[in-house]
Amino acid sequence: MSNDNQAELRGWLDPRLNGGRFLDVIDFCHVFVCHSLIVSKFATPRFGEPLNVIISGLSDPYILTENGLHDYAKSIGFSEECLGLHYGRLHDADLGDGDGRKTEQYLARQHYFPVWGTCWESLAGGNHFRAWKQNGTEANSGAWFLGVSKEENSRKNHKIVPNGYNLGRNWLVDRAISGSRWKGRWWKAEVEWRTDLLTPGSKGVNHGIAQDGRVAVLTVNRQ
Repeated sequence: MSNDNQAELRGWLDPRLNGGRFLDVIDFCHVFVCHSLIVSKFATPRFGEPLNVIISGLSDPYILTENGLHDYAKSIGFSEECLGLHYGRLHDADLGDGDGRKTEQYLARQHYFPVWGTCWESLAGGNHFRAWKQNGTEANSGAWFLGVSKEENSRKNHKIVPNGYNLGRNWLVDRAISGSRWKGRWWKAEVEWRTDLLTPGSKGVNHGIAQDGRVAVLTVNRQ
């Protein structure tokens, strides 16, 4: 079966089939210059954060758009970064779709309250996720791959909390399967847990924090 057929039937393609992986890459020097020294783009290619949630391409088509993902994120307790400003390093991911490594397309932070809610997350810590879309020429599933985690407060430089990859993933999944709404749209997700995509443990994982190797595949349906 071709990659395109697999992606169409399942709503996503395993990135490893095309040279990708389920860990992102922390891009320390996205502009190729760090501390006045010219270095390679990927300073530490061995370490990354797990892509531990997939929103299947079989989900509500609106959610598979960028605006739709933003609205869905708001429905489950996330929103754009504080004042629209990005803090911290960019992350790249190779989804095995023919595009190679591409930079995160969306970073969402836990939205604690209506006004400047993500600003509080930036200060106090909490759940957040990065998202990449699998839409290259070799695997155009339309699925979103998310790296979800829970982080410390700004005084601790937003380091991931102990067990933070599992905690962040579970927080998002619990809200997704419980059902959510935003501006007149209602959604509820079904989840399939996969244990064959990520190797459990901390090898290659940023901050050396172990994760349980489970990936949640969500199919989000309009209600």
